[in-house]
Amino acid sequence: MHGAGNDYVYVDCFEERVDNPEAFAVLASDRHKGIGSDGLVLIMSSRTCDFRMRMFNADGSEAQMCGNAARCVGKYLYDSGRTRKTTLSLETLAGVKKLRLFPVDGKVERVRVDMGEPVSRALDVPVTSDEEQVIGQQVDFRPGNFVLTCVSMGNPHAVIFASDIDALDLPDIGSRIEHHGMFPERVNVEFVEILSRSRARARVWERGSGETQACGTGACAVLVAGALNDLLDREATIALPGGELEVKWDEADNRVYLTGNAVTVFKGEITW
Repeated sequence: MHGAGNDYVYVDCFEERVDNPEAFAVLASDRHKGIGSDGLVLIMSSRTCDFRMRMFNADGSEAQMCGNAARCVGKYLYDSGRTRKTTLSLETLAGVKKLRLFPVDGKVERVRVDMGEPVSRALDVPVTSDEEQVIGQQVDFRPGNFVLTCVSMGNPHAVIFASDIDALDLPDIGSRIEHHGMFPERVNVEFVEILSRSRARARVWERGSGETQACGTGACAVLVAGALNDLLDREATIALPGGELEVKWDEADNRVYLTGNAVTVFKGEITW
């Protein structure tokens, strides 16, 4: 399944058992020798919520949260008949996420995710800094000076505003920033081009997966960073290579809401 081109292999753990998801994520994500994906998502039962989601990057590392994956989980649960509810609570390592499903003719096409409150305190992102927040801070990554704004949306993001994001050698600079010593848990990196107060386009480098077509938490981080730097309004469309995501940072409750598509590509079996 994919959300805005951010594709994952999903396993229904009500029917299947994955004993070593870290190793299976590496195999399944291989686009030449496996299925091909940005990672692996396990759909599971929960003792505290309607359902639970675990996700693993293409390198086998477990991630806290993915907004695109959460939307696809919601679609799968409804379309497969595991639930008829259109409002769901989903347990993740980044806390409980609330999903609102929008079915059309019995199938979910779009999902809104309550992504929670953004975190900008450096210690909590986490990012090493002498400042309480990293907002518009210039950093020398040797080579290359970039102005960063760091935000956590359940996982850490470094947002960089630039004028020509297509010209970037993202595999080089993205990897160097991801593994820089100022990020103790590594970091996701977004390079962003502002088009208007309500629209921006971005390229994403995800820790453990590399460049992806989209990132839900990344789109949220872009909106928050844009608002913190007075470049974007609190509601905007973020265009990524795989599609567009609608993001709103609600002033009333300080929560970020992510809305976008969820698409089933194919179902099958893999021998492992």
